[in-house]
Amino acid sequence: MQPANDSTVLGDFNNATYTADGVTSKFFKKDGKFFINTEGPDGKNHDYEILYTFGYYPLQQYLVAFDRGRMQATRQSWNSKDKKWFHQYAGQKIAATDWLHWTGNGQNWNTMCAECHSTDLKKNYSTETDTYNTTYSALTVSCEACHGPAKTHIDYINSSDYKNGAHVAGSYLRAPKNSNQLSQIQTCFPCHARKSNISADLKNSNEILDDYIPEIPTTDHFYADGQANDEDYTYTSFLQSKMYNRGVKCTNCHNPHTGKLLIAGNGVCLQCHDKKYDAPTHTFHAVNTEGAQCKNCHMPGKFYMGNDWRNDHTFRVPRPDLSVTYGTPNACNNCHTNRSAQWAAAAVVKWFGPTRKYHFAEDLIPGSRLDAGSQAHLIRLIRDTATPSVIQAATLHYLSSLPGSNNGNELVKAFRDKDALIRYRAVTGLNNFDPSVWGEAIRPLLTDKVRAVRIAAANLVLSTNDGDLMAGLGAAYTNALAELNNNVLYQTDFASGNVMAADYYLKLKNYDKAASFYLKALQKDDQMNYARLNLSTVYNLKGNNQAALQVLQDAIKIDPKNDRIYFNLALLYNELQQPGNVEKSLQKAIALKTVNPRVYYNYGILLQQKQQYQAAAQQYLKALELAPADADINYALCVLFLQQNNPPAARPYAQTLKKYYPGDQRFLQLWQQLGLL
Repeated sequence: MQPANDSTVLGDFNNATYTADGVTSKFFKKDGKFFINTEGPDGKNHDYEILYTFGYYPLQQYLVAFDRGRMQATRQSWNSKDKKWFHQYAGQKIAATDWLHWTGNGQNWNTMCAECHSTDLKKNYSTETDTYNTTYSALTVSCEACHGPAKTHIDYINSSDYKNGAHVAGSYLRAPKNSNQLSQIQTCFPCHARKSNISADLKNSNEILDDYIPEIPTTDHFYADGQANDEDYTYTSFLQSKMYNRGVKCTNCHNPHTGKLLIAGNGVCLQCHDKKYDAPTHTFHAVNTEGAQCKNCHMPGKFYMGNDWRNDHTFRVPRPDLSVTYGTPNACNNCHTNRSAQWAAAAVVKWFGPTRKYHFAEDLIPGSRLDAGSQAHLIRLIRDTATPSVIQAATLHYLSSLPGSNNGNELVKAFRDKDALIRYRAVTGLNNFDPSVWGEAIRPLLTDKVRAVRIAAANLVLSTNDGDLMAGLGAAYTNALAELNNNVLYQTDFASGNVMAADYYLKLKNYDKAASFYLKALQKDDQMNYARLNLSTVYNLKGNNQAALQVLQDAIKIDPKNDRIYFNLALLYNELQQPGNVEKSLQKAIALKTVNPRVYYNYGILLQQKQQYQAAAQQYLKALELAPADADINYALCVLFLQQNNPPAARPYAQTLKKYYPGDQRFLQLWQQLGLL
């Protein structure tokens, strides 16, 4: 990041024009300053002065100052490699009111960019006024960004102790020369990972989750096998790799000051690996071709930000056979795009034989599907001590979406894991389970040595709405709740952060604050229908069902194919005692092929009440396909068949309840009636 001037600006500002995605922009200079004329937040073109350049190669962006202390990165970026203007998000027509519009929250420098491109950044965002007073000690990335404040180091070097030979390892610097793997990762991680920040108050401890919450390799942002799919950076990928497990650190491959490889091409790999791997007998490609480069097979990459090629750091063996079975990408077909995955898999068999060495993806992929067969794969990953911790964290995330107290018990067992990321994901996963599963075990997590775990534990307890449980946990809960409060409010410069805050206040039953934060979220991103759905709930809780109805009707205008909106409408119409609209809304959600089992379940209840038993059974069975072990659905089917004096038909569903909920008192009478006790 540098001030915009003739020596720093790379783009063509000599009255150049560029048209893409419905927007025409002009780049020019006036009185020695740089300007862009482009679409503003009102949908009309305006002149904007460029104050700073942002980045250098392979692209350079430009920053414009707006009101309330905001700086925004223009969508029009300069391709430093090909010397031309281009659009990020090419092919997308982004409305002026959209979160991703260059004047919106998604392209805000203070929130999205500054932390990793300046030194000692303080965001200084005010939730009350929606303003920034962002500061930094150095405009761009300086030595202290990685090595920490230098005053103690300088004082030490100038001291008599140092001059007399009393040397201290590291010389009071962070990440000194020859630092170990953990030290390097802690230094590099904050800017080379997809993560969220916990608080403005950085602890700078030896535990990453004291200050940050890293993303895990689930299908939210990664492919089902753990490969990077989105703007995922390096950290989560690297933690999956054998390289990480064997102690490889960043500087084994990269010059830390330039980011470049220590040795060009395959040479960097041959520092450790035998030369036989750099031969056609292993690569089956001619020497010095793209196919013979280690990175193209073991670190397949893709473009981000339009033209920035980045390699996946999972360092995995290509598995086109998994592509055949599951549709995941593989390195072979990245190059051989005109060939099938089956062709690539056959080539691997020809070269290396029919047997593949086990990889965790073989269980992670089917485990991610969250169907009837997922549990066995997920349990296998948890039990296998060779499973990387970050994959186990993803496994717990998936397991938390499967019903049954047994799965909840697996999450509780993970409370004892030494890895904070696993403990954190175990706690967050228990939001889907009754407190009876985890209530006795949560207390030590409220005083866990790692801040993210304490925050997650407080949020879990808060979500129960159980005053007796909260009171019984005493000061441990109160202190962790204060940390949760700070964490929630720190995120509120994001549209999604306002939703987090609103959800938090909703749990506290502070409906006025909850509503205000949902509305703030919609001001930052008017496409965020999740906020509308929850805002409708708040209005409902406040007794204003007409406002709740209006919000849902607004949501439909934004996204008429969102089945959840129609489900929420059905629930609201039920309260408004409009059964005709209830049925229409449920039917609309079903017509949109909803995968929410509660839609079919609720429609089944409605049909059962109308004594349309066969139709009700069909809806319950559709729900059961999506959630085979769900207690309510299995119980509803039991009741339905017993109403029709058909105990044999009810028995399989009662047996499912006994398998997954063996101690649940609600079902004792049912089991007795069917002779299952």
